[in-house]
Amino acid sequence: MSSHARRTFLRQAGLTAASLMALPGAAHAAPPSRDGVPASTLLSAAAEWDELQQAEPWDVSWPKKLTGKHKAMFDVPEVEGGVGVLRAGIWQRQYTDVLKTQPGDLSTVIVVRHNGIFLGMNQEFWTTYQVGKAEKLKGDDGKTLKHNPVLPAPGQDAPASMRALMLDKQIENGAIVLGCGLAYRSVVGMIQQRDKLDAAEARKKANSMLVPGVIMQPSGIFANVMAEEAGCAFVYAV
Repeated sequence: MSSHARRTFLRQAGLTAASLMALPGAAHAAPPSRDGVPASTLLSAAAEWDELQQAEPWDVSWPKKLTGKHKAMFDVPEVEGGVGVLRAGIWQRQYTDVLKTQPGDLSTVIVVRHNGIFLGMNQEFWTTYQVGKAEKLKGDDGKTLKHNPVLPAPGQDAPASMRALMLDKQIENGAIVLGCGLAYRSVVGMIQQRDKLDAAEARKKANSMLVPGVIMQPSGIFANVMAEEAGCAFVYAV
């Protein structure tokens, strides 16, 4: 999605100009394959599954929390300025305003997978490992994106209408955010290479930089299917 298209989308969603100015910036990434992961990566992941499975205690209890009358799962495979995460918050706002739903009537799931996994990492990670530069992500001004666009930018205040759409605030308000365990390997690898750590130490450090509340799953597709089986409408959000 281009910067112009993103701004148009947000205006049509009813956000104010001040809110738009508070956004850290849109990111531009190469269009993903429809499933988000190249076949070679999937084959490699399949070969390593036994090792990964032994290392990860997967939390699959989250579907029990999806008790709302209206359930939606937002699939976010790319950064794209965070628009996939924003859509989840806007959906909640529109259902509340138009259908007069109560907070307990809505169950929201956000799946960050493929390149979108970086949205699940905190601002310290983005700054320390220069995610924008490494992933060639640009902001509206054409410069390299320096911060996670779905978290408050350091030293900047966002209007209340925009702050409510940020990932941490959505989690605080009950949204379930799931991370792709396969894509997370690229996060761990980034730390391992930069800090010269072994795999276990790098994973421990990566875990400390996850946005609080993000629940890692074996893969994004695994999370997608579980959410649909729990009654969520599927939304390809990017």
